Amino acid sequence: MSLLVYLDYAGIALFAATGALAASRKQLDLIGFLFFAIVTGTGGGTVRDIILGRVPVFWVLNPFYIVICCIAGIVVFFTAHLLESRYRLLIWLDAVGLAAYCVLGAAKGLAATGSPTIAIVTGALTATFGGILRDLLANEPSVLLRPEIYVTAALVGSGVFTSANALGAEIYIASACGVAAAFAVRGGALWFGWTFPTYKHRPGRHPDDVM
Repeated sequence: MSLLVYLDYAGIALFAATGALAASRKQLDLIGFLFFAIVTGTGGGTVRDIILGRVPVFWVLNPFYIVICCIAGIVVFFTAHLLESRYRLLIWLDAVGLAAYCVLGAAKGLAATGSPTIAIVTGALTATFGGILRDLLANEPSVLLRPEIYVTAALVGSGVFTSANALGAEIYIASACGVAAAFAVRGGALWFGWTFPTYKHRPGRHPDDVM
């Protein structure tokens, strides 16, 4: 299980860094950086643990996760000004974190319930909810509202990991396949602009027109 622990730490650190980058775009102070880093880094895993009934949640049982988030926030606070495009880095770090965290979330869901379906759902939630919270708090355009594929990448990574595990693959192989699949889908969406067809018919009426 050591590989999953490394994926957990990597996902936390990467998402925390994206939260700190969002704070840098808003020109917040160091406390703001730490707040964004912690909320973004732990948000997805917190929702996962609550849904699975695993309380206290992971960062209460192991405060080292908070330390990782704080380190990421401090590093970004002192280095963000060196980056030419912080938003581009934020999006790509988010893609890497999503790839690592969807596998970790799926593994924890599978261990807790034994259900492949629940594993895929917890994998997607773990990988996406932190980024959604980050964008909501920073008043940035949500990653969910970007045209490129996002949640689907987490579902694919979780599904590949769960399928490989069901076929008897070693944890290292199953994890590598899941991470690679999720990053390939999300990275391809960012690089090539992959999207699904969108709703093109009559839009909904404004609430004031309904009353």
